[in-house]
Amino acid sequence: MGGVESHLYELSQRLIQRGHKVIIVTHAYGNRTGVRYLTNGLKVYHVPTQVIYAEATLPSFYGFFPLFRHILIRESIQIVHGHGAFSALCHEGIYHSKTMGLKAVFTDHSLFGFADASSILTNKLLKFTLSDIDHVICVSHTSKENTVLRAALSPRHVSVIPNAVVASQFLPDPSVPDPNWITIVVISRLVYRKGVDLLVAIIPRICESYKQVRFIIGGDGPKRIDLEQMREKHLLHDRVELLGPIKHHEVRDVLVQGNIFLNTSLTEAFCIAIVEAACAGLFVVSTKIGGVPEVLPSHMINYASPEEDDLVIAVSKAIHMFRFGQIDPSQFNDQLKEMYNWSNVAERTEKVYAAVCQTKTPPLIERLRRYYGCGVYAGKVFCMIIALDYLIWKFLEYLFPEETIEKAVVFPYQKYRAYFNGDSSSYKMRHPNHNVIVEEDETDLID
Repeated sequence: MGGVESHLYELSQRLIQRGHKVIIVTHAYGNRTGVRYLTNGLKVYHVPTQVIYAEATLPSFYGFFPLFRHILIRESIQIVHGHGAFSALCHEGIYHSKTMGLKAVFTDHSLFGFADASSILTNKLLKFTLSDIDHVICVSHTSKENTVLRAALSPRHVSVIPNAVVASQFLPDPSVPDPNWITIVVISRLVYRKGVDLLVAIIPRICESYKQVRFIIGGDGPKRIDLEQMREKHLLHDRVELLGPIKHHEVRDVLVQGNIFLNTSLTEAFCIAIVEAACAGLFVVSTKIGGVPEVLPSHMINYASPEEDDLVIAVSKAIHMFRFGQIDPSQFNDQLKEMYNWSNVAERTEKVYAAVCQTKTPPLIERLRRYYGCGVYAGKVFCMIIALDYLIWKFLEYLFPEETIEKAVVFPYQKYRAYFNGDSSSYKMRHPNHNVIVEEDETDLID
């Protein structure tokens, strides 16, 4: 579970606490299909779409529409909120929902360039999707500038709402780190964009310069083999520990073993990992890219250019600061829980929802005009896609009228309202294993 998944889960939980009904629609993960309930009655639809690469589904344009329409009507949805520029389900959900006359909001969690083939195609797709969007949310000001340029949006229609962290889940424990070592922790997907090549280059140099430094690396990905080869080549088995995949609830237990958190990413819109690390009482060393400079106060972090020599210098400075007691990370958690609070994020997101509900739904001809402006050739193609989407919707309305679709039973939120608001003592006494995910069939659960 990465930053986007955590964002979806935590935001949904706070919106439920504020009295809203929230469902999540995503693709199936292995045997995890159908309808599942998570904590506090959060309902997740795992739809049977084909995954093609890196948990991204195969774009179908219209194949998802019948099922998606059924879900929206069944759950009485008013606003569709898509997350992630690389998510095919997100793009399809947004333009299908606009065809149905619903409101749509998009949150961008990534930064993209303008020159490589992948970015050009993604940016054109994003411009198509956001041509008829009601509002866009970005997680940093850098991300906002990037999205406005990529999708040719008006800045007035884009808000900045950062990620947040549950500080109580990342309480520091000064007794855990080994006093005989200065431990540097890295937790990341081991892929190129996370700067694993830089990590491979600097670890031997740091270990050679500082005999009391060791590394703990958590995460998995195609670049893991490079780390294993580096460890083998330089005989660092006793000083570089590779933990492999780490579940989100285990991250804190890994973080508190360290003194310094190292982030070598080449692109980040926000980077929630450095906030979690600082909450856990680690000093952060990070590449100065994307939205990272907006995230932490200067006394919690050292910056470096995404270059080998500069990273070695920044890590060395942090090691010397620990040696001479110039860092006191024990107060980081208290400071960050006020800065990054999910309740505040949910409140600001709620204001976006309230604003878009006041806007008028444009007629089909106005939607086509917006799509036509996406390019000389692309505009015509986009107009044909939307026109066909509208015809399919009308056909579905004829074939499966809205009144024939059974409405879902609403989860009894009021029954558990005291628990949602923090009065959980009696609940925990009756249900000590209260974090178990419910996986029964939906109708069985309601019965």
